[in-house]
Amino acid sequence: MHTRAQLKQLILICLATLILLSASAQANPRKYTEGVNEFIEDMAKKHGFEKQSLAALMAQAKYSQEVIDSMERPYEAKPWHIYRPLFVSIERIKNGVAFWNEHADLLEKAERIYGIPSEIIVATIGVETKYGAFMGKHLVLDALTTLAFTYPKRERLFRKQLEAYLLLLSEEDIDPATTRGSYAGAIGKPQFIPGSYREYAIDFDGDGKRDLLNNTADAIGSVANYYRRHGWRQGDPVAAPAVINGGDYREHLSREPKPTEPTTTIADMNMAGVQIGDKLPTSTRCNLIEFDAGTTKEYWLGFYNFYVITRYNHNNQYAMAVYQLSQKILDQRKAESKKHG
Repeated sequence: MHTRAQLKQLILICLATLILLSASAQANPRKYTEGVNEFIEDMAKKHGFEKQSLAALMAQAKYSQEVIDSMERPYEAKPWHIYRPLFVSIERIKNGVAFWNEHADLLEKAERIYGIPSEIIVATIGVETKYGAFMGKHLVLDALTTLAFTYPKRERLFRKQLEAYLLLLSEEDIDPATTRGSYAGAIGKPQFIPGSYREYAIDFDGDGKRDLLNNTADAIGSVANYYRRHGWRQGDPVAAPAVINGGDYREHLSREPKPTEPTTTIADMNMAGVQIGDKLPTSTRCNLIEFDAGTTKEYWLGFYNFYVITRYNHNNQYAMAVYQLSQKILDQRKAESKKHG
């Protein structure tokens, strides 16, 4: 028999449990909970997931208003003169050189196999996660469920990514209870969304695993593989600063919400008063891009390889940050090599 004190303690424990369960239910919007339940049914039918096990996993997930808020105010929405210093900074240049020096053999191997310049690989990882130092603060499961079930603008995309994530968990050594990433559910040092992880991640060091969270070799090789698979043209230019000397250039400005494959030739740009210092074949296709430099406008021509970088993140400012950081790292490394050489 329980004493009165024991019964009182048991009642308090039960009340506390009910309060916690109630708070958890209130934290997850009804649409979120309904979406989770429907998703469990779909995954069981489509991929043969055991419902009880999947329900136990999904019970760990929580709705995150912070994820929704972050989606509504992405870094790429900032004007270029504010966005650029966030990524093309003295710290990232310095750490980029150090990262390159530390992993020079891996980068040389990736460049040899996939044809992607080392500086582009380094800068991509630098922009994404500060060379693996910060891989995101959101539990990936929370971010993906929140966006899949309560973000109508891109629900379909993130439902697919959540599906890919659950499949990824069954394929790779990833712990859903601890794995954190970006507010959009991107994972690891190169920040691959789950679908990209499954499609483009590679085991670059031959240890039998594709580990983008802890293995720098796999991160380097996977970035190179990603760009190669998206059509990187070895030896071709990426971008060049442009000078406007005519009034017809506006018809060639890239105005699409998402970057498009370049179709206008340098010859056509020249006819419209757009000039570049680089001597390239006038048949080279390019896009004219305008950046908000604060008190002025900044103009660049983006070539096909620039477009390939936008396949990693569909934004011209992102691609330009990667490109400019890559050139700063390359120049700094050359200068240091010459100094010590």
